[in-house]
Amino acid sequence: MVTERRKPAEGLVFVHRFVPPEVKPESMTLLLLHGTGGDESDLLQLGRALSPDAALLSPRGRILENGAPRFFRRLAEGVFDMEDLVFRTHELAGFLDAASRAYGLDASRLVAVGYSNGANIAASLLFLHPGSLAAAVLFRPMVPFTPGKLPHLSGTSVLVAGGLRDQIVPREQTERLLDLFKRSGADATLHWEESGHALSEAEIQFARGWLSKLRFQR
Repeated sequence: MVTERRKPAEGLVFVHRFVPPEVKPESMTLLLLHGTGGDESDLLQLGRALSPDAALLSPRGRILENGAPRFFRRLAEGVFDMEDLVFRTHELAGFLDAASRAYGLDASRLVAVGYSNGANIAASLLFLHPGSLAAAVLFRPMVPFTPGKLPHLSGTSVLVAGGLRDQIVPREQTERLLDLFKRSGADATLHWEESGHALSEAEIQFARGWLSKLRFQR
C-alpha cells in the first residue's frame, strides 16, 4: 500500500510518498532524497532494491530550478545558496518529526538514502541535526558546507559512495566530506566505483550489503 500526501498537514509540508513495511513493522525506514529533477517517486525502486523490508519515505524537493525540483537553491554548478540550504535543512528536519508522528516511525531506525542534491541535503542534515538519522547512504555527495563546530555523530553510520570518473563531483570533495564525518565521530565508510555521476548496479549491491550490517538490522 502506498500513502501519498499532496497538501501540508500537521508539518507534512513536502509532497511525498510513504510506503509502509510489508512484513516487519519494526523495520528501518529509508528516507529517499532524489537528485535534481527527481520527484517523490524517483528513488522508490532504488529503496526497495536496497532493503525489501524497509518502510519508504520519499519527499519531493520544494525548490524549482528551471522547472526541476531540488531540495535547496544553488547559485551555480557546485555553488550553493547557503542561507537557503540552512533553511531547507531545518525544514526537512521538521518534516521528519511530523512524519514520525503521523506514520509511527522509529527515529532510531531512520536511514537517509540520498543521490546528488539529495545526498547533499542529507549531509547537511547530519551536520545541523545530529541524531536525526541513524545512518545515511550518500551517493555522489559534495561537502554542503564546512561546520564551524563539528557535530557529535558517534553512533551514526555513513556510507559515502563516489564515482572515480564523476565529472560533477571532484574526488577531493568526496574525500573531504568523509574526513568531516570521521572527525565528527561517525562510523564512516568510503566506497569508490569505476563510474561517473550515474549509479551502477555493483554499488547498489554494495550499499545493500552495508545496510544489512547496521547494528539495528542484526
